[in-house]
Amino acid sequence: MNKIVLSFTGIVVLLLAVTVFSVTTGSIKVGGLELIQGLFTGTNKNVEVIKDLRLPRIIVALFVGASLAVSGVLLQAVMRSSLADAGVIGISSGAGFISVLFVTIFPTFFFWLPLFAFIGGALACFLVYSLSWKSGLSPIRIILVGIAINATFTGLGQSFNYRGSYAVTTVNQATTSIFTMKTWSDVQSIAIYGSIGLLLSLFLCSWCNLLSLQDKSAKNLGLNVSRARLLISAVAVLLAAVSTAIGGLIAFVGLLVPHIARLLVGSDHRVLIPFSALAGALLILTADTLGRTLLAPAEIPASIIMTVIGGPFLIFLLRKSDRVYGN
Repeated sequence: MNKIVLSFTGIVVLLLAVTVFSVTTGSIKVGGLELIQGLFTGTNKNVEVIKDLRLPRIIVALFVGASLAVSGVLLQAVMRSSLADAGVIGISSGAGFISVLFVTIFPTFFFWLPLFAFIGGALACFLVYSLSWKSGLSPIRIILVGIAINATFTGLGQSFNYRGSYAVTTVNQATTSIFTMKTWSDVQSIAIYGSIGLLLSLFLCSWCNLLSLQDKSAKNLGLNVSRARLLISAVAVLLAAVSTAIGGLIAFVGLLVPHIARLLVGSDHRVLIPFSALAGALLILTADTLGRTLLAPAEIPASIIMTVIGGPFLIFLLRKSDRVYGN
């Protein structure tokens, strides 16, 4: 219990510290007191710029990190594999492709981008689950099928950047992974959908714990295993899809965060899910802050930083994949 309390205290302190640093650091620098006064008075031009440009990207980064991390926890519970992650197994790329496809065909429906992303994520999740099933779910089979589906949807999504023989730059929320130019409307969208998904995940904790058992044991304890898997997967896809629609394609968050969280707070999802949400928010905000400050005024996308970190970590997990899930 002491370890759990210390872990939560540490992650909250770090998250607050990084948030304050991120708000006050950049091309425009302000002190903490000056920032608070400016937010209340509205007379400080520098604070107004931070309010309109920097605060939205920070809030979006926090929600994207939390949503992707919790999505990873839920997917790993459903598939009983520590290798399951929305970015790795193609759910995020499926969400990105379908949302771009629908918005390209129906540009007036841009407001419904999160819904289209959810449809794409659900399609990718169904393909991974169905194609990986062969007398049970094998972690290695999941990752291999997921990588193939991820590559397919990524290629289809990138094809929208070309018209005939001419390459064009397409900037849209579903394919970019830099949090630059996020607006308060983006904050509103991800806050609504993300909060719904995160709240629903807290009500699924007991089901996730039961799914760590064998199906027969879970059924004997009164759990409808098929229904539980379907509902948990739907919430996981919702979280991954809205993150992709607003924040872009970012992989490995749902792979890295849950694994570290289990080492710190254990495998009880009543503790694991909220801790993973905080840790995911911290990870993505840190990656975004480093990306925009290390080589300023140039920026490194958070997705690139996560790929550099997550790639070796995936190899590490693959080498340990013969271990029992949750141990």
